[in-house]
Order: sequence, then C-alpha cells, then structure tokens
Amino acid sequence: MKKSLIAIFCMGILLTSCKNEEKNKTISETELNAEIDKEMETSNATLEIESISHATAIIKWGDAVIYTDPVGGAKSFEGKAAPSFILITDIHGDHMDVKTLEALNLGDTKIIVPQAVKDQLPKERDANLVVMNNGDTKEMMGFTISAIPMYNLPEAKDAKHTKGRGNGYIVEKDGQRLYISGDTEDIPEMRELKNIDVALVCMNLPYTMTVEDAADGVLAFVPKKVYPYHYRGQDGLSDVSKFKELVNKGNKEIEVIQLDWYPEME
Repeated sequence: MKKSLIAIFCMGILLTSCKNEEKNKTISETELNAEIDKEMETSNATLEIESISHATAIIKWGDAVIYTDPVGGAKSFEGKAAPSFILITDIHGDHMDVKTLEALNLGDTKIIVPQAVKDQLPKERDANLVVMNNGDTKEMMGFTISAIPMYNLPEAKDAKHTKGRGNGYIVEKDGQRLYISGDTEDIPEMRELKNIDVALVCMNLPYTMTVEDAADGVLAFVPKKVYPYHYRGQDGLSDVSKFKELVNKGNKEIEVIQLDWYPEME
C-alpha cells in the first residue's frame, strides 16, 4: 500500500511537469508567431512608383521618399514630397541634371552617384555626394543599396554606356528588393538577379535594348512586378504593350505595370 501511494505521488509530479513544459512550449510558439507576424507586417511596407518622366521617378517606400535620376527642373517636382535620398545612375542629361539638383534645394540630402557622375558635378555639391561604383554596397537610412553594372552589348570602348561607368541599383529593406536598371542591355548581371519584388527596366534603341531583349531578361530574373520605363528612343516610344505581351506569354505570374512616363507626348 505504501509503495502504491509513492508511485501515485511520483506520477502526479511527472504529469504536472509535463503540463508545465507544454504550457511553456505554447507560450514560446505564441511569441514566435507574434514575431513572424510582426516581421511580415514590416516586410509588406508600401512601395509605390510615381512616374515623372523617362528615367525620373519618385519611389515612396514606407516613410521614405527616393528620387531616381531627377531631371526636368523644379516644376517637375512641385507639390511632391522632398527626397529622403537620391539615386543617380549615369552622366547623360536624362539622368544627371545640375540645374534640377540646384532647384530642389536639397540641403544636406545625400545623393548616391557613380564616380563618373561626381566628376561632372560642381565641387560645391561634394558634401551631398556618396560615391558608389559597381559592386559596392552601403547602408542608407535603413536601406541596403547595392550598385550593379549597366552597359551596352557587345562591350566596346565607344559604346554609349561602358561597363563600370554607370550604376544600376538594388535597394532593399525588410526583405523587399527593388531593382533600377539604369541604361543597360540584357546583361548577365541583370539576368542573374534573385528575389526581386519590383523592377524598373529600360528599353529604347539605340541607347539600351529592344523590347524583345528586355522581356527576355525579365523572364530570366522573374521579378514579381516590372515597370517598363526609359522607353523613348530615336524613333519614338518603344512598344511597351508588346513588352507586356511577351512577358506574360512567358510567365503569367509577373505583373507588368505601365505608367505614363511621357505626358508631354499625349
């Protein structure tokens, strides 16, 4: 009888221990799920693209505002939120415009540029500039920014865009990744991109690439959303409807979003 009571007592202790362990496990799992939900909520911060003209866009990402290749003077940005920082891809006038930078009254706002762009901007602007060249990665206001190549094929010294002079950019925050192509063709560095959520992809001859090559490149790196931009060439506007058709013929899951980049041509 004594042995039976001891056995029952021990069994009670064991059951209580198991219940406490299960309770602790449940709390742990609840806390873990809360962390996952919090991370997902953060990673889904709104990312909006507003077309200004050609290569110029305003990117609204959560509380941040990013200008890319601002040109067109102060009038193009009337009523727009001031930039948190600026990205410039190349030295050509449709990407880099000193008068527009001056008109924006930037104060100490940082401007990320390749070295070739810095070399052509006034020395008075040096305090604003953050130089990044192909392969560089920097942190800026909670964003991770990577500079990647943009260039013409085949590579040549007299190409309109030589490898290493300008930058494409990948901007990342909280698991979301934005790709800005700059002036490029269907280069290996673009085709090998991974996990791109939103892409701005150029297409205009003879400066960058054909609609067909742009679509083929997009199908290679499979962004979730792609915005055709920078599509005015020597013979007018590229056929972005055909670009959409080609992309969705190859992959219906890629969302092609067409914005009005050339309101002056309507």
